Amino acid sequence: MLASLALTLFCSYLIGAIPFGYLVARARGVDIFQHGSGNIGATNVGRVLGKRFGILVLLLDFAKGAAPVALAPLLFRTTDSDWPADTLPVAAGLAAFLGHLFPIYLRFRGGKGVATGAGVVAVLVPGPALAAMLFWLVAVVATRYVSLASVLSVFALVGARLAFRPDPFAADHCLSTSFCLLAAALVILRHRGNLSRLLHGTENRLKDTSTMHLLSKTLHVLALGLWFGSVVFFSLIAALVIFHTFESLSAQSAPERPAWLPDSFDKAKGTQLAGIAVGPIFPWYFLLQGVCALLATGTALAWSWSRPAERLHKVRSLILLLALASVVAGWPLAQKVSELRMSRYDSDPAIAAAAKESFGAWHGYSLLLNMVTLGLVTAGMALAAQLPAPVERKEGDRADSK
Repeated sequence: MLASLALTLFCSYLIGAIPFGYLVARARGVDIFQHGSGNIGATNVGRVLGKRFGILVLLLDFAKGAAPVALAPLLFRTTDSDWPADTLPVAAGLAAFLGHLFPIYLRFRGGKGVATGAGVVAVLVPGPALAAMLFWLVAVVATRYVSLASVLSVFALVGARLAFRPDPFAADHCLSTSFCLLAAALVILRHRGNLSRLLHGTENRLKDTSTMHLLSKTLHVLALGLWFGSVVFFSLIAALVIFHTFESLSAQSAPERPAWLPDSFDKAKGTQLAGIAVGPIFPWYFLLQGVCALLATGTALAWSWSRPAERLHKVRSLILLLALASVVAGWPLAQKVSELRMSRYDSDPAIAAAAKESFGAWHGYSLLLNMVTLGLVTAGMALAAQLPAPVERKEGDRADSK
């Protein structure tokens, strides 16, 4: 195991240390250290050489983080049960990440680790990685600061890891969680110069190009449409149909019922079965709403900040912020309702009676809040008919660099 671990660390570091940004720029006759911010990351390469080269470096840096994590457990197998299952993937990811930050080929002058770190966590912890990438996209569209988006995304990564993993520091998950924490700290440390410039108002921003403007409008409309559609479908169609179907079975005669239903099946049991069927949908329902809310609200805030004289965008942002707040408040409320729904059928009569007494009120609050969300999102959809026109590019705007 020690030999496999050492080989994993060595090979992964050498792969992570490949300075793709430097090599791509050199192939174009440019010493990237002497241009832009002097950084070998994808953002600076894109600013100096153009978007297509920046995207190429982004993909290559992402791949050199993802590949070692994916390949390490396949190439260096171990059956030593004393080591956590994710030892080799985490070791590979850490070595590749450090290789990008401190590449031996360039006398340890590396990038800031965002793209390579994203590749590592995309394989290591895909769920939190998706949350971080989404947060990064929203922050870039909303603020045009790549550095700020990068820092915020690592907070999202750590938060999602701790929130959605019930036992993040258990033996089988401790290494992956620790990597997320360490990577976040290193990314923030590498961005300390950017953070200082942000505080002093001198940090570079991405240009408000026609491509960025089209991207923000596309994300806004798609997010709002999906948000509106999911709320309407679940609240006014799916949930009602499920409860009606199960409850109507109790009114059918025995020959008409499915053979697996007992003769004692009544409306209360139909409601119970419907609750069991609907319950697992709620986490996905609120997750989908949360994603759509972040995208729609982030793009709306960007327009509000960049066009302070246009009141419509302030109204749009306020409506969507309220809708986002209703989703955040609705999630724990829905969990409370689900718990009470199941407790109504508890074998302990006292617990069942208390749950039945409380269920109606809590269920009513949940439905009311859901209707508030629907109303606010509907208003947001109506305002989507008046999206902002492209703004003229201002002289002196500069692309952000990492």
